[in-house]
Amino acid sequence: MSRLAQTHGLTDVQREILSTVRDFVDKEIIPVATELEHRDEYPQQIVDGLKELGLFGLMIPEEYGGLGESLLTYALCVEEIARGWMSVSGIINTHFIVAYMLKQHGTQEQKDHFLPRMAAGDIRGAFSMSEPALGSDVSAISSKAVKDGDAYVLNGQKMWLTNGGTSSLVAVLVRSDEGHPEGTAPHKSMTTFLVEKEPGFGEVRPGLTIPGKIDKMGYKGVDTTELLMDGLRIPADRVLGGVTGRGFYQMMDGVEVGRVNVAARGCGVAQRAFELGVRYAQQRHTFGKQIAQHQAIQFKLAEMATKVEAAHAMMVNAARKKDSGERNDLEAGMAKYLASEYCKEVVEDAFRIHGGYGFSKEYEIERLYREAPMLLIGEGTAEIQKMIIGRRLLEEYRFQG
Repeated sequence: MSRLAQTHGLTDVQREILSTVRDFVDKEIIPVATELEHRDEYPQQIVDGLKELGLFGLMIPEEYGGLGESLLTYALCVEEIARGWMSVSGIINTHFIVAYMLKQHGTQEQKDHFLPRMAAGDIRGAFSMSEPALGSDVSAISSKAVKDGDAYVLNGQKMWLTNGGTSSLVAVLVRSDEGHPEGTAPHKSMTTFLVEKEPGFGEVRPGLTIPGKIDKMGYKGVDTTELLMDGLRIPADRVLGGVTGRGFYQMMDGVEVGRVNVAARGCGVAQRAFELGVRYAQQRHTFGKQIAQHQAIQFKLAEMATKVEAAHAMMVNAARKKDSGERNDLEAGMAKYLASEYCKEVVEDAFRIHGGYGFSKEYEIERLYREAPMLLIGEGTAEIQKMIIGRRLLEEYRFQG
């Protein structure tokens, strides 16, 4: 076990879970990740292994067949998985956010219906907020639900849907003006719908189409898609929580824990980049000695390790804050911001240590170099995190003049 990124105060059960996940990553993910990534191939065998480990139900309560673990345990598992291949952690994350939203906001019937099968990994979750024209401005959502008898009819186009093809349950945020008069604040007229569908591409249920995968620079293997709704009819009992107008708050709650997850991914990728850099620095020789013996490289390694340690500490703090039941948007925003920025920097430094070989697809660092930028955008850009952090700081440090 590396000396870096250790977490103090874990229980025996948490340590056992993390040890099992790390062994799985070392044996089942790292050896095949780069090959699968270059082929943009969905890692079905890896996902099946995670299902056997029970990770799809890690935070789902035991009464629904899950392990009932904390956000901290989950985040540390994500950190380990991302160290092996970040795309695999994305498959888990979107599923987890939907399960979390159901646990926190679903009706009892919705929990009973979905959570046991989600814990078993038989239902895979995805969630959808973004649209082609809105970017970070969630209030500009134009997809719409209109009440029609005992159901709602949904129309619109959603974007950047992780697990869009492989999922069988999608939490979709749309505008729902029913019961909300004109002039209502945009965030108070949004509703989350639980949309069940068949896995795959094309028309996956009447009125719902999942086009083919979006071709990306990195973050390959996991399917990222659009979601097209054209007269999609959803029963009223599939409104998350049973009441319209609460979707924005439900999604933001999910995104808050998602930011801890993205921070954990950044920590995991940065750890792997450091491992690759420090190993290569002791294998490569220039001017008659290991490049690790050159002061310039030692300085670089020192900076990389310090960033790995700092990001891990902030991620753990944000997860523990959420687990305590306290508001953690400040801590989650800080952790996501710092971990994603540091991840990019650590990966680039490891890339520089590799020199020309880092540009070769034969070396793992090439893959990490293409993956790290996604973390700068996922669950809110750095600018969005700074806005959240700044507003919360002004609340906490309000000047009484």
